[in-house]
Amino acid sequence: MSAKEEFIAIYTEQIKRDGADALLDYLQNKSDFFTAPASAKFHGSYAGGLCEHSLNVYHCLVDYLARPRVQELYGLEYSSESIAVVALLHDLCKIGCYKAGSRNVKGPDGKWKAVPTFFYEDPLPYGHGEKSVYIVGGYLRLSREEAMAIRWHMGFSGSEDPRLVGQALEQYPLAFALSVADMEATYFLEKTEEP
Repeated sequence: MSAKEEFIAIYTEQIKRDGADALLDYLQNKSDFFTAPASAKFHGSYAGGLCEHSLNVYHCLVDYLARPRVQELYGLEYSSESIAVVALLHDLCKIGCYKAGSRNVKGPDGKWKAVPTFFYEDPLPYGHGEKSVYIVGGYLRLSREEAMAIRWHMGFSGSEDPRLVGQALEQYPLAFALSVADMEATYFLEKTEEP
């Protein structure tokens, strides 16, 4: 099963709220979600990387929330729909932002050669997490906790005021869980290549 097929299967099985069909139509037919990279130079920096990253985050979040300690001690329990919504859709902000191109790199032989790369150019500079909330919110009604999870999924690795990040992660545990899943997917499951 391809990443696109797996994404669509999980999405259609788990996300049933009003607007879900319209959002999936947008992702499939009006955006580059399934062909976009997840980044220009680092994790998932290849065509289709964004979809694969979203799936990796989904699986990491499902695993994190299934831990006995998370359920019993922390009391975190979310519907399968909420889990799918926040994990699969947390990076919609990256749609339409990466343009294919090339850059010159000196090879081991000392000669320069053009290698394929992606360049980041955001046509809607609305922020990262907040832009994803904005896009998803145009189709689906999000709970406050879902919106906060998507908004703050970068955790402390973003450029936000650390006091606000800490407050958000403390008040909205799904945001903390999604942040952990995003970092696990990025740093452990996905190839990070130095520029």
